[in-house]
Amino acid sequence: MPPRRCPCGTGLPYDECCGPRHDGSAPAATAEQLMRSRYSAFAIGDAAYLLASWHPTTRPSSVEPDPAVRWTGLDVLATTGGGLLDREGTVEFRAHWRSGGESGDQHEVSRFVREDGAWRYLDAE
Repeated sequence: MPPRRCPCGTGLPYDECCGPRHDGSAPAATAEQLMRSRYSAFAIGDAAYLLASWHPTTRPSSVEPDPAVRWTGLDVLATTGGGLLDREGTVEFRAHWRSGGESGDQHEVSRFVREDGAWRYLDAE
């Protein structure tokens, strides 16, 4: 049986892509990696990772992914900053979903900051 592909759309197996971010063995090196891992966390329903990767100044007290929503694809449209030597960055993306007989997409420009060496989701513009 071939390895499960990562939901984030890189084409890599989950265990080589977002899996190590979710289990804490390999933190995101860039803002885009964090955004992709957060998308994958929504896709698999990993609320604990979503909270852990959220900046403490904007983090809600809880997150509950909707089990009726199936995330079906991710398009990264643009990135600004967010590299290995940056302290902040943005990632513009479109995430596609299905729920019941409906489908749609969520378009967002997410802002990320790096603190103490770790990227965190701050908010969306």
